[in-house]
Amino acid sequence: MTDLNSLKIFAKVVDAGSFSEAARRLKIPLSTVSRRVAELENQLGVQLLERSTRNLRLTDVGSEVLEHARQTVETSDAIDSVISNHQTHVSGTLRVSAPPSISDSLIAPVVGKFQAAYPDVRVQVFITERIVDHIAEGVDVAFRVGPLRDSTLVIRRVLSYRHQLVASPAYLQRCKSPQKPQDLLNHRLLAFSFWKPDYSWTFFKTDGAKQETVSFEPYIAMNDYAGLATALVAGTGIGELPPIVDPRLLRDGLLVEIMPAWHFTPFDLTLVRVGNRYTPRHVRVFNEFAAQMTPTLFPNLPK
Repeated sequence: MTDLNSLKIFAKVVDAGSFSEAARRLKIPLSTVSRRVAELENQLGVQLLERSTRNLRLTDVGSEVLEHARQTVETSDAIDSVISNHQTHVSGTLRVSAPPSISDSLIAPVVGKFQAAYPDVRVQVFITERIVDHIAEGVDVAFRVGPLRDSTLVIRRVLSYRHQLVASPAYLQRCKSPQKPQDLLNHRLLAFSFWKPDYSWTFFKTDGAKQETVSFEPYIAMNDYAGLATALVAGTGIGELPPIVDPRLLRDGLLVEIMPAWHFTPFDLTLVRVGNRYTPRHVRVFNEFAAQMTPTLFPNLPK
């Protein structure tokens, strides 16, 4: 009988693109991965992979075996998930992805409360701007901002809000507060951006009668809202800020919203997971927990 574990390792090697990356993801020695694939080839009497110093290539028979190997992995994971879902005890390792700048205000509180309720769940958090590959990177749940087009993912909206244009009281004491978008061109503007020579903001009048876009070269451009918030509090200039990044700054008056009659386009914060009916219990529990707790952290969000 074909070794099912070797089939799973073979599928992981192909998905990872290398033996070393597969070993890292499986958390087993590289020598074990190489040995198990070689043993599988010997057992089957065929070559599954053509190896070179830089890449791997499936043989024709390897492509056919891979399809069945992946089905084997899926079936094995489904069985493990069924058993997990029928257990009352919640445990396991949870891998969460989230965008930058909300670790303090959202991720840490949610994870902390979750582990207080379920202490046997270990959590690994991956902070990144990009959209992750849930399967290849082993991500169970991702917090994402904005639309997603992958129909294989299950998406649950947890928050809706708009960014706010803000400045510190100290900055506004030195400079005349802008009343309309074009007035912003007379100010130092801070923008969420990275290696772009220019930037633009599009505003909508609250009465719906007008839309204006302002193009500018940022005084400070940074791909981290937490860093921009610090600069704004220091009185460096005017910038946009999501209300879920350190909400106390506006609540305590360290920053104030300007041009309240002009709004940015609203965003959705969603929880995203793979559309698999056999979701492990600890993933399913966290998804529900985070969806319920997150709105309580941010009451009265601007929309």
